[in-house]
Amino acid sequence: MNLSSAAEYPTAATVVPVVTREGAEHADTGQSGGAHRISGVSIQHTPATKIWFGKVSNEPGFRSLPHHHGEAETGGYVLTGIARIYFGEGYREYVDMAQGDFVFVPPYMPHVEVNMSTTDELVWLTTRTPDNIVVNLDEVDDSVLVGYRRS
Repeated sequence: MNLSSAAEYPTAATVVPVVTREGAEHADTGQSGGAHRISGVSIQHTPATKIWFGKVSNEPGFRSLPHHHGEAETGGYVLTGIARIYFGEGYREYVDMAQGDFVFVPPYMPHVEVNMSTTDELVWLTTRTPDNIVVNLDEVDDSVLVGYRRS
């Protein structure tokens, strides 16, 4: 089987690539405090049915509220900045990431996403299946997040 053969792929006019231009992203999506999410691919504005793909940004020194993503598996990529994800009992555990790092966050895992820089923006590319599920949890005081400081 030659996978590059055009005969192997559907050509119906209803199945075409959909481009979301910069500035036209879908902003009416789940949010969690200081983490601002927009989507480029989602069921809300493209024919996608099983994926949410977007950009998440945290201003310098800002963090998300504690939250989880329900049944969604989450993949993240640090486009720019220095990130930390707190998780576990009392959010005492954490992983650090920098530009070029990928992360997987399992379904239902409570966590807090933090921009560790007080001068530079943090930007993530994030994908979830099936949608951008955001379940906000009770707030925690900054003092329980080891090493975190606001700008």
